[in-house]
Amino acid sequence: MKSILSKGLVLISLALSSFILKEEKITIYLIGDSTCANKQPTAYPETGWGMEFGKFFDKSVEVDNRALNGRSTKSFINENRWQPIVDNLKKGDYVFIEFGHNDEKIDKPGVGTSLEEFKNNLVKYVNETRAKKANPVLLTPIMRRSFKNGVFQDSHKGYPDVTRRVADSLHVPLIDMHKKSEKLILSLGEEKAKILFNHVDSGHVNYPVGKKDDTHFSPAGADKMAALVVEGIIELKLSLASKLAKTTK
Repeated sequence: MKSILSKGLVLISLALSSFILKEEKITIYLIGDSTCANKQPTAYPETGWGMEFGKFFDKSVEVDNRALNGRSTKSFINENRWQPIVDNLKKGDYVFIEFGHNDEKIDKPGVGTSLEEFKNNLVKYVNETRAKKANPVLLTPIMRRSFKNGVFQDSHKGYPDVTRRVADSLHVPLIDMHKKSEKLILSLGEEKAKILFNHVDSGHVNYPVGKKDDTHFSPAGADKMAALVVEGIIELKLSLASKLAKTTK
């Protein structure tokens, strides 16, 4: 009898082990532009916030950063970068959608979008994500460090408001990085906020003559922006919040 019981327990244990091993991870796809994208070593210290994002989660989450330099809602679709994500989406996955930096470049026909086209593209991303029973999250574009005569300037025109309206009308979770990053930059002030961005002194191996870039981030800035995205996840009470690493909660 004990032998039969032992064998039964072994079989149950194996079945449970098999189930655990087969349990799929949640994937968070990041789609967007250079503020989020992975960078080549030759661009260091320039760092996309998506490069820092994965460390905030436990091992049940995989971050797949598909964001790329120079992309807009339009070019990301037209270059067939969106469809492969749709094809691989599974129930319970997330798509974090952050565009606007390049959509505003209406002088570039292959990239720039009107506000109406921007809206339609965001709606497409949301609807096609939901059709796969995955979860869209919209993010407004992150502020540039843009000051004129000491006064902070917003360079993003109407695009953040379009993202907010799409989120509201389609009941999509929204992380307002536009407002969050503005608050952070203003709290530091014009000069101290440079620490967030890719300001490099001359003599750097990748930037021999130096660099003053108020759009893209330093490693510290990317980490701060990723932390603001995580803050948004917690504020929205997304199910992802339960997947954050213990040190993050």
